[in-house]
Amino acid sequence: MVLSKTSSESDVYVHSTFASRYVRASLPRFEMPENSIPKEAAYQIINDELMLDGNPRLNLASFVTTWMEPECDKLMMSSINKNYVDMDEYPVTTELQNRCVNIIARLFNAPLKEEEIAIGVGTVGSSEAIMLAGLAFKRNWQNKRKAEGKPYDKPNIVTGANVQVCWEKFANYFEVELKEVKLREGYYVMDPMKAVEMVDENTICVAAILGSTLNGEFEDVKLLNDLLIEKNKQTGWDTPIHVDAASGGFIAPFIYPELEWDFRLPLVKSINVSGHKYGLVYAGIGWVIWRTKQDLPEELIFHINYLGADQPTFTLNFSKGSSQVIAQYYQLIRLGYEGYRNVMENCRENAIVLREGLEKTGRFNIVSKDEGVPLVAFSLKDNSLHNEFEVSETLRRFGWIVPAYTMPADAQHVTVLRVVIREDFSRTLAERLVFDIVKVLHELDTLPARLSAKMEEVGEENLVIKNNGKKTEIEVQREVTDFWKKFVLARKAAVC
Repeated sequence: MVLSKTSSESDVYVHSTFASRYVRASLPRFEMPENSIPKEAAYQIINDELMLDGNPRLNLASFVTTWMEPECDKLMMSSINKNYVDMDEYPVTTELQNRCVNIIARLFNAPLKEEEIAIGVGTVGSSEAIMLAGLAFKRNWQNKRKAEGKPYDKPNIVTGANVQVCWEKFANYFEVELKEVKLREGYYVMDPMKAVEMVDENTICVAAILGSTLNGEFEDVKLLNDLLIEKNKQTGWDTPIHVDAASGGFIAPFIYPELEWDFRLPLVKSINVSGHKYGLVYAGIGWVIWRTKQDLPEELIFHINYLGADQPTFTLNFSKGSSQVIAQYYQLIRLGYEGYRNVMENCRENAIVLREGLEKTGRFNIVSKDEGVPLVAFSLKDNSLHNEFEVSETLRRFGWIVPAYTMPADAQHVTVLRVVIREDFSRTLAERLVFDIVKVLHELDTLPARLSAKMEEVGEENLVIKNNGKKTEIEVQREVTDFWKKFVLARKAAVC
């Protein structure tokens, strides 16, 4: 959910020029209309506005799946009216969810006997999965502290500063201190040694990331496990590990099968993964798996019977659609191990094509690693004239959505661009993107320099003088940005 805000304050009506064959009156923008309108008009009005959205296939900022097979689309539409929580009414859907949990648990090498049932649940996404895993760690820690007669009011989690914002949400919402290992230039993931140094008796878990959002890199969970075992022996603690495998959980088992990051490591007690990322399902599905039944406190599980039968539930949400669960099961049996491996290998190969194309320009430093999520994170070698944000903005005119962002502390001075390689991003698109980036660089090279030349173009007479005749840094930046935008807009017609 995002907090709502208006995109236009100039007009409080939605006008329906194209749909005027069905309706002539304008619709109020922020109030329910008094009268009904024909279904054709409602469709056309909304469809016309949605045309202004970006193309999901060209949204290279997102890890989320944007293409599925038509057969899976049909399955999703046929089950869109099923409420996933009604387990007694939709027992087959519940069975498919349980099959997914067991398949994923075994993919992550959970220590299960042949007929043993895995412990896990489907969620709306990895954010909910992380909340549930964090709550389990917090409750287990509190129960142990209470039994020992020790204070249990100051829990903390140790993570790297590169964690996704959902970890900050968990810490804030459920009153857990977030202790972050700072990054440094050239090292953009959590340092296991520094993480273990930050662990204390109040640490409910250490969270490792298998596939950093910033550069796709896998953190060294094996080293973290070994160091933490030694610290636990020395201190008598039993600090566990959670692996946030939102992006990498459906990658590592197929193209890095020898990499030890999962339940093969004894301190890994729970793992989350996003089915809607490299699980290859549309947005709205995540999974959290626990090592054993003992790692999920029984008191967190609710039992309800007002939907027809006793139903155990451990979720933050209640009602939700069944479509994504069914789609996940479709992908698991449709592709199998071979199919997932082929998809992930192809993504990795296309990432290599893109990386090599960028390297040939001689203009970029590659920040991402060879082993990790198939993405390419890169920064300009020389951003004294034009920066990564200008490259990102100019690429939008070619349809590409490529994010530019600064790294977290203590590497916030580093700015990067990032391209996520999904299944629907082909080699042809990778080569085209490199071609368009070269065009963007050439265009930016013909523009005045970002600071000195642009300020000369603006002219001293247009400057707002403050602070005893001196301009503040923010004023300079604003005028530079305004000038650059006006300059680009003036050239837009000729460029396109």
